[in-house]
Amino acid sequence: MEMPFALTFDKESYSDILAADSRYDSRAYDFVLDVIHEASESAQGHVTGQELLSWFRDLALDAWGPMAFTVLTDWGVTCCEDVGEIVFNLVDHKRIGKTDSDSKADFIGGFDFREEFLGPYEP
Repeated sequence: MEMPFALTFDKESYSDILAADSRYDSRAYDFVLDVIHEASESAQGHVTGQELLSWFRDLALDAWGPMAFTVLTDWGVTCCEDVGEIVFNLVDHKRIGKTDSDSKADFIGGFDFREEFLGPYEP
């Protein structure tokens, strides 16, 4: 079995990841690592993709409120599947680990970004 998500949470250069996949801003990787750190500390271990998405939504709203959608889309993160891509880019480049049951499919259909990040602020 591979290591759970939590290995290290140091902010660092993502030049190797960005060279392989330039879809996402480096700040998106920092934020996702922060989310993984918070979620795994709270759970005292591994979290599923769906649990991670819940933490991602809540922490993005806490951090940026009505600007969350704008910030995330500026970084190239427009849907839950993008969060999964970032997570698995981190796995592929040995920044974090995963369990045998973790998959990109865990991030499909988590929630609608527009609804979750803009809906609470629409009149």
